Amino acid sequence: MNNKLDPQLLIFAKSMRHTATDAEHLMWQILRAKRFMNLKFRRQHVIKQYIVDFYCHEIGLVIELDGSQHNTEDGKDYDAERTKFLEALGLTIVRYWNHEVLGRTDVVLEHLWKICSELKENQ
Repeated sequence: MNNKLDPQLLIFAKSMRHTATDAEHLMWQILRAKRFMNLKFRRQHVIKQYIVDFYCHEIGLVIELDGSQHNTEDGKDYDAERTKFLEALGLTIVRYWNHEVLGRTDVVLEHLWKICSELKENQ
């Protein structure tokens, strides 16, 4: 099996880092440079055929920030398929709505802290 990543996917991921939503930008300011629980996060990280918003290899955590396009039938189906695929790799996936990240940041971070603490304990 060829484990090489699709170069086009890598280019697209890089371009997405420069066109982040307000919610992604805010979350990155919180997660970058080991600012959150001393965990190293990557943004717009390629895992197989998917690009995830944020990824922490150390605890196997994927964080997805969702806008309104994820609330359509197609969006829900795609997200469910993607989540199933990533979970099959042993990853934990958490999703937050963009408006939650922007409007209820403290609640989102409290939840994220709980998830990260549990994952660190179970390593």
